[in-house]
Amino acid sequence: MKRTLWTSILIILLSVSCAPVDLNTPVQTYATGVDPGAWAFIPAGSFLEGQFDHPASIDYDYEMMVSDVTVSLFVRFLNAALADNTLKVQGNQIVGFYPGDVFHGVKHEIRIDRGDYIIIPTDDAASRFLFDGAAFTVKPGWENHPMTNVSWFGAWTYCGYYGFRLPTELEWEKAARGSADDRPFPWGDEIARNNANFYASRDPFENMNSFGSRTTPVGFFNGNTYGSYATLDSASPYGLYDMAGNVWQWTGDVYEGQHYRYMRGGSKDTYDMDLRVWVRNNATPTYYSPGVGFRCLRNP
Repeated sequence: MKRTLWTSILIILLSVSCAPVDLNTPVQTYATGVDPGAWAFIPAGSFLEGQFDHPASIDYDYEMMVSDVTVSLFVRFLNAALADNTLKVQGNQIVGFYPGDVFHGVKHEIRIDRGDYIIIPTDDAASRFLFDGAAFTVKPGWENHPMTNVSWFGAWTYCGYYGFRLPTELEWEKAARGSADDRPFPWGDEIARNNANFYASRDPFENMNSFGSRTTPVGFFNGNTYGSYATLDSASPYGLYDMAGNVWQWTGDVYEGQHYRYMRGGSKDTYDMDLRVWVRNNATPTYYSPGVGFRCLRNP
């Protein structure tokens, strides 16, 4: 009898956990008050880099976007860049031109020659935009969420289209950590569930019953209370939001003998330890994911 009961419970649990997750159920909308078009100033100077606090320095001022590029901003770019032929439709992808990388013939290195490369897929159910074959629109409710399902080539092209660029890993880390101390997180020494969007952070966009997690609007963790969910103000020392959690962020370094591109910041799908400012991730530049986005840098 007991064995039959536990077998029944196990079957029920397995059937629930294996049920498909509806990626497009309605989403709550919250105004965070953080302007996705704003920029933060990062002054030249020294700081501590990496897990072991190596002295580092950047000898120029720069500015970085206060938030990740949003779906709304990226859709605006897609429509403009399609209209002026910067981008084009190729099957179920949007592609754009990349001038290529120098090939060094290192073991496992893959050639990246001049040519057209994927910017975004147009047929992925996890994307937060719609495409009718001619124009893009934002799926309702996702306007102020970070743009995801964008390749490194897509992030690189977006930034360059407006005269910006992707930050290097060093520039990204200084913007996240500041110059005052050796903090492991942008806001300080410890992490709480309501500092950022990470695995099991229990934010309003996470549904652990279906093993699903969603992005939060950019700047969501700014000290505001949304319904019954109170966030902690989790900006970096220079006022950048979501430098830890929500989505991994592409960086701009092209390393000799490597075709991989690097990401920083952790995401909604990673554990809290992966949100430390020195943690790196990497993928091929054609990779895209619901947990990967980006922000841009410009010189003032």
